[in-house]
Amino acid sequence: MTDFLDVDAHLEDWNTLRDSAAFAGLLVGNGASRAVWDDFGYESLFENARTVEEKPLSPSELSVFDALQTRSFEQVLSALKTTSRVNKALAVSSAAPRNRYYAIKEALINSVHAVHIPWRLIEASTLATINRELASYRTVFTTNYDLLNHWAIQHQADAISDLFEGAEPSFELSATATDKTRLLYLHGGLHLVRNQDGTARRMMSTEGTLLGNFAINNTIKTLDDVPLFVNEGPSADKLKTIRSSDYLSFCYEQLLGHGDGLCIFGHALGEQDSHIVHALRQGKPKVLAISIYPRSQAFIQHQKRYYTKLFDGTGVELRFFDSKTHALGSPKLAVPVEV
Repeated sequence: MTDFLDVDAHLEDWNTLRDSAAFAGLLVGNGASRAVWDDFGYESLFENARTVEEKPLSPSELSVFDALQTRSFEQVLSALKTTSRVNKALAVSSAAPRNRYYAIKEALINSVHAVHIPWRLIEASTLATINRELASYRTVFTTNYDLLNHWAIQHQADAISDLFEGAEPSFELSATATDKTRLLYLHGGLHLVRNQDGTARRMMSTEGTLLGNFAINNTIKTLDDVPLFVNEGPSADKLKTIRSSDYLSFCYEQLLGHGDGLCIFGHALGEQDSHIVHALRQGKPKVLAISIYPRSQAFIQHQKRYYTKLFDGTGVELRFFDSKTHALGSPKLAVPVEV
């Protein structure tokens, strides 16, 4: 058994580390987004939606979350969509669930807008840096649902594929082979939508709500457009949403089967993400390189003990590196938050 007490505070330099082992995959967490925009450090999108200045969740909307015992917008919006359709089929008024659906979606959009970095503040050099780093892996997994990675691959789309193809970009399970780097959104994204039949598509820039300059409008006005992302709640709830989507299930299965070297950047792997830890323990990557922000020696030692305990008994080699030495953690990426 690993001696969890015998841990030093040394962190490797990422550039040296990556030359000593092969890393086919990258798992990106919220720390990568915070390296660019500190407001991405929000604790809970649901709590933000309760208090956001413009049209927060009302008591009647909060009661829907309570009734479903979840904090997941995706689950609540899906349930309201189904309820509205069933009511219509039974000649029962569907106005109440439909109105709650639009109000909750608007609160979600307003909440995201309140914390998301504006498009006008993103420099081309930042997108180029992110794109270049993502493209250096065979597969990039991310639990982030903000638009930074999406903007980065749109900046130069010839090296990275998110597996959404066609005139109306859709995910097809039978068409997942690509020579490009695969960008897989484990928890969905703000630019992804769940169709009526459960399939997934990527919103076009003409659909307006969450792309381009991040203009907030009400162009999404049909019950078919449920945002596809897993944002709140315990790991079991997240896994439930993942299993209800062919796209999210595919992404999770890819992580379950990832046995090559994997770099983990900016991911806390907390209790709420135990399904991610389960996938990593089952996949048993040859080596896991884990980023740690060097706040203090005590913090570094605490983090190293935590991650060592998570993967004890798996036989996976753990390496720890200074997050500031990684391209995604460079202080040069930071954009000052507007007051």
